[in-house]
Amino acid sequence: MGCMSAHLLRIFALLSLSWVSSFAQLPISAVVTTPQVRAELVAHAPQGVKPGAPLLLGLLLQHQPGWHTYWLNPGDSGLATQLNWTLPKGLQAGPTLWPIPQMIRVGDMMNHGFEGQVLLGAPLSLGNDMATDTPSLRVQLQASWLVCKQECIPQEGQFELQLSRSVSTASHAQAFEALLAAQPHNLQPSPQTAQLSATGLALRIQGLPSPLQGKPLQLFTAQSEVLANGLGTAPLAGQWQGQDYLLQAPLHSMRSSEPTQLDLLIANGETSPAETWQTKVAIQGAWPAQGGTPASALKRPQVSATSEPAAWPTLLAALLGALAGGLLLNLMPCVLPVLAIKVLSLSQHHHSAAQRRAMGVAYALGVMASMLALALLVAGLRASGQQLGWGFQLQSPVVVSLLALLFTLIALNLLGVLHIHASWSSGLAAQWVRHPLADAGLSGVLAVVVAAPCTAPFMGASVGIALTLPLWQGLLIFLALGLGLALPFTLLSWVPSWARWLPRPGRWMEQLRQLLAFPMLATVVWLLWVLGQQTSIDGMAVLLTMLLLVGACVWAMGLNGKAQWLGVGLWGGLLLLLMFSWGPLVWRETPTSPQSANAGSTGWQAWSPEREAAALQAGQTVFIDFTAAWCVTCQVNKQTTLGNSQVLQAFADKQVLLLRADWTRRDPAITQALETLGRSGVPVYVLHAPHQSPQILSEVLNPELVLQALTLIPLPQ
Repeated sequence: MGCMSAHLLRIFALLSLSWVSSFAQLPISAVVTTPQVRAELVAHAPQGVKPGAPLLLGLLLQHQPGWHTYWLNPGDSGLATQLNWTLPKGLQAGPTLWPIPQMIRVGDMMNHGFEGQVLLGAPLSLGNDMATDTPSLRVQLQASWLVCKQECIPQEGQFELQLSRSVSTASHAQAFEALLAAQPHNLQPSPQTAQLSATGLALRIQGLPSPLQGKPLQLFTAQSEVLANGLGTAPLAGQWQGQDYLLQAPLHSMRSSEPTQLDLLIANGETSPAETWQTKVAIQGAWPAQGGTPASALKRPQVSATSEPAAWPTLLAALLGALAGGLLLNLMPCVLPVLAIKVLSLSQHHHSAAQRRAMGVAYALGVMASMLALALLVAGLRASGQQLGWGFQLQSPVVVSLLALLFTLIALNLLGVLHIHASWSSGLAAQWVRHPLADAGLSGVLAVVVAAPCTAPFMGASVGIALTLPLWQGLLIFLALGLGLALPFTLLSWVPSWARWLPRPGRWMEQLRQLLAFPMLATVVWLLWVLGQQTSIDGMAVLLTMLLLVGACVWAMGLNGKAQWLGVGLWGGLLLLLMFSWGPLVWRETPTSPQSANAGSTGWQAWSPEREAAALQAGQTVFIDFTAAWCVTCQVNKQTTLGNSQVLQAFADKQVLLLRADWTRRDPAITQALETLGRSGVPVYVLHAPHQSPQILSEVLNPELVLQALTLIPLPQ
């Protein structure tokens, strides 16, 4: 692998930069349209952009019939729409302005959301440091929303709008005026008090204006999963006692927090537009204990700088589990080819014993440093509110495409196609990369990149624990994981007696080197399949064509004279043309319903928290397969165990509901469910019987393990 690094990494870096830049230069419009929602970034500046004049931005959502998105508190299910603004210097966005939500009943559940057309807004304030020499301002929005009908689809969009400073912008004035009119008035006194009891929360709302006296009211809480939803509708309607409104509000059956204060929104549904008031409610009394809940509704561990440190026995067990998981990662199909290439480099006997030891140390340092960097990235993004888990990078089509490019170049190098004249690799940087120590360190980085999506036995629990601990303890666990991954090659390079078992150099080395190209190409096939799951079969075909043109460019680099420049220019030009014209098919995800994602799996249904909770409430046992297309272990388990006829028959005999949670694409609901189980990656297998704690099975399944777990489940009556 040493001769590979100088040329291979240079080419990969150049192609990666051009690839990413081609994506970055694609235009971002003010409108994003999906089959379910039309989303548009709109502005309201009737007097232009100047101090003291009204200035608002908003996301206008137009839902297709039957589809809806969610309010700040989505209710029994769903996720609130998120707005993240990028504004010019001197502009600052205030908190999101929400309209009054609708109550959307789904079976026995009550959700808070919006159907038809809805505008979510944000007021803007102008600072003294805003530039005054530009005629227009560019505002950007990154928005994400969950749109649901019978199935739910997470979607997101990048929006951009040019806002004129001097020209009036008021094409959506009516919608903004309705949004402002729907904003609540402050109710006094505040805070008000409420008393907890075993039956719920007794609310006494005081200070309501006289026009509301005797009218039916609707009450909403900004905090989710605290009170039962649908407050103020039969049979939970309150009653008037003089000028006070009394309501006994049941507690949420899946309560996830016990706050000391609630933000309460009160709406008069008889007026149009509805008038609303807001107040804070101080909660008095002790929260009662809550009963059993489904796995997806267990209290979610919080990751923060103030997390409680683990006791030393728990930390030691997690460290040993991470070390064992790292060792087993070397046997995973995604890591084994990289390790084999490095072991092959040790058989080159022109390296002295000291050089081999240094290569082992450099490889270990590359593994440990990149493992820490990846762990810090995950922890940082999670601390900022992102719903991410281990292996999140392969949820990005761009990352999958770049990895496919890298492994294609590695395969071409191993096959001897990647030949470049010395002039391409001249210079200090190239000579440094060609150094065996630098090559070993970069190989360690590559090992972590391809190993991160895998979850080996013993590794899942340790990584899940690491993300809930204080940062210093979490990093210790990731260091142990990196140590386990680096240990086999490092020990082989340091123990001379083991190195003597390596055969002498010969023709076999060239043949073995060429043979190792085929596992690399197999990895490319797998990555293409992953991309097809994330985007579409067209995106997969475009990426395959791009890789074909990359191979043609590499082949042309081995020609001489004018033929080289003509070939590189021709194939490179076609590659760039394809990137700019069809590139969006490669990196842009295509919304797919959960049902269609699992249509080929007989007997399996798409997982959702609602479906899981409904089955448990009905007394049915559920088996949940948390999986992803980019998880090799997941695919092996599907073929060897979950598709086994005896296992499927045992599931049928016990009337177990089979649910599949596909994490191939980013899904906050699945991420949260994994966190409740103390996991941060896939595979995870959960067998959950009613009124029992969830049973988490091993990451590496076999039929006997599943059948044994099913023996503990009683036969249905």
